[in-house]
Amino acid sequence: MGGAAGPKGAPPPGVRTAESIVLPPPRELALIAVAVSAVSTSAPIIASTAAPALAIAFWRTGLASLALVPVALLRARTELRNLARREWLLCLLAGLLLAAHFATWVPSVRLTSVASATALVATQPVWAAVLARAAGRRVSPGVWLGIIVSVTGAGLLTGVDYSFSGLALLGDLLATAGGVLAAAYVTAGAAVRVRVSTTAYTFVCYSSCTVLLVVVCLAGGQQLAGYSADTWLRLAALTVGPQLLGHSLFNVVLRSTSATVVSLAILFEAPGAAIVAAIWLGQLPALTSLPGLALLLIGVGLVIRAGARAVPVE
Repeated sequence: MGGAAGPKGAPPPGVRTAESIVLPPPRELALIAVAVSAVSTSAPIIASTAAPALAIAFWRTGLASLALVPVALLRARTELRNLARREWLLCLLAGLLLAAHFATWVPSVRLTSVASATALVATQPVWAAVLARAAGRRVSPGVWLGIIVSVTGAGLLTGVDYSFSGLALLGDLLATAGGVLAAAYVTAGAAVRVRVSTTAYTFVCYSSCTVLLVVVCLAGGQQLAGYSADTWLRLAALTVGPQLLGHSLFNVVLRSTSATVVSLAILFEAPGAAIVAAIWLGQLPALTSLPGLALLLIGVGLVIRAGARAVPVE
């Protein structure tokens, strides 16, 4: 669906166009490398942590929320007091969607391979494009090509996983749901961040996500304490590494680097997580799954390159 024409040579309003891929300066490249390395440890840490999956999701966001308290009080106290009702609702909606994202993706890592779970949740830009089309925005042919390629890859991958285990297929479905929910979460976040700072938005979003997850954990009788020192260390590493260091550095880089470059860089989380899982957990992807994994990531890359650039960095 097209819109009214803009200035001569410009796309219609609301239509994103592909950016030229320009390598960022060495400093930004180094920060991107550190950020990708940090987020690549997320799935392997989750897979190796001796705590219930929902409890891991709760502690990940809960510890991050606690870390943000002093920052929010120093930088955004006045802004938080003056948030409009609509802005509060959008922040809370983003928190709800983030909680649902973690509640689906974290368990998926326990049911399927780290490589499959990470690659399938990386389909988030594909679902962001679908949501944009559902909202009436035009989706370019390049995006549709990427969607077809990524869906084909996902189909091949889940077919291979099903041949190994029904639980692996369930994990794949949960990881895909996690990607859909991540797209919805980022879409809601983009709407609220037009007027709300990153600090205020992130604090409210993470805090509301934490409250929702603890309610779910308590209702489901999940064990939230009494873990070994090793488990607490892994929960701390999950919070400091992927949640705070990785995502924070992506936000820093976005100030001077195009969203397309950052989005494409985030795709390296999938092979990075697979390498970490292979070395640390001895979890090698099946050779038969590699074509599906490759097609899936190529398809997502095509979607990002064509202009559907939703970067999950909150």
